[in-house]
Amino acid sequence: RRAVTLRVLLKDAQLEPGAGVLSIYYLGKKFVGDLQPDGRIVWQETGQVFNSPSAWATHCKKLVNPAKKSGCGWASVKYKGQKLDKYKAAWLRRHQLHVPAAAADESPASEGEEEELLMEEEEEEVLAGVSAEDKGRRPPAKGPSEPAHPEATPPGKRAESKIRVPVRYCVLGSRDSARNPHTLVEVTSFAAINKFQPFNVAISSNVLFLLDFHSHLTRSEVVGYLGGRWDINSQMLTVLRAFPCRSRLGDADTAATMEEEIYQSLLLRGLSLVGWYHSHPHGPALPSLQDIDVQMDYQLRLQGSSNGFQPCLALLCSPYYSGNPGPESKISPFWVMPPPEQRPSDYGIPMDVEMAYVQDNFLTNDILHEMMLLVEFYKGAPDLVRFQEPWNQEHTYLDKLKISLASRTPKDQGLCHVLEQVYSVLKQGS
Repeated sequence: RRAVTLRVLLKDAQLEPGAGVLSIYYLGKKFVGDLQPDGRIVWQETGQVFNSPSAWATHCKKLVNPAKKSGCGWASVKYKGQKLDKYKAAWLRRHQLHVPAAAADESPASEGEEEELLMEEEEEEVLAGVSAEDKGRRPPAKGPSEPAHPEATPPGKRAESKIRVPVRYCVLGSRDSARNPHTLVEVTSFAAINKFQPFNVAISSNVLFLLDFHSHLTRSEVVGYLGGRWDINSQMLTVLRAFPCRSRLGDADTAATMEEEIYQSLLLRGLSLVGWYHSHPHGPALPSLQDIDVQMDYQLRLQGSSNGFQPCLALLCSPYYSGNPGPESKISPFWVMPPPEQRPSDYGIPMDVEMAYVQDNFLTNDILHEMMLLVEFYKGAPDLVRFQEPWNQEHTYLDKLKISLASRTPKDQGLCHVLEQVYSVLKQGS
């Protein structure tokens, strides 16, 4: 029974090779694979190749649950909606290998896998209850994806239509054009590779306040720039201001005008460009392969022709991801370490960045003005979040926004009445 492989079933015409014919469902996540003529499996999400259903199932399940020991491959992987173990059992019956009909319909799992499968069924039952409860949190279906910005603008972001399962950097290997550029990658801590963070970061609460507000407004991804100062003596990067891009992705003319406006604002305030931000509205605050490449490009650009080191910071905001612990958005900084010199074709390594949080004394008038401009920009758009609608059983989307911004609000609450006016316009506009 153990000698029955996908290659055997293909050779015997029990299965046919094809794109997307294999799938795994595990704890609410779906994985899709292509069956090759030689019996190997190509995972569509990353382009990785696996030699057996067990190898693929174990890999995918460990991404969701690192404690997973085995994948119960033949019982977990489906071919065109039917579990592979049914095809294996049919092959065994057909070749009369003394398998009773009743037993042959059961999963030919190896020792210990029966218990694993029972545990998985329990996990799925628990998750089904959770996901039903979470459905009320999720906004309506997103509008059509938008094309990417041209090179001179922040990276093109798309509406996320499916759950993207993060992969570890160590599984990526060399670049592969077949790999999905939207594959999410887990960040690595400097301590994990026995290195120190090469620069310190202090970030103003007003920066997080404005970018969080911007990210909440739309079901599409947003982008913006970060202004601040770099002190080479103390190796301190201070992020003082967020500059949202009020432009639609793919609108090159508006994007160019917006960038010029931001450049002038930086000059007027005596600030330097020190980074950028964008949102993953319904996904984790983790960089994609495309984000990693864009960040690496920005780092090289800010470095310019000078020999001195100048960092560039990227911030990711995840306002509506169902995996967040509560109503507050997850905002994660990252920086990219170049691949080793002996492996120049590898992707850059996304590194987790530690930041010192500095609470501002008050909200400035220009931030309030920027908030009103953003509300006006998205008003009436099909992807505008409907703030009067329920986010979950307890809160509307507007409640959720207020709770998320509360932790980033300055010490002085004197402008609360102005904020309420912004919220009122937002509620009416949506």
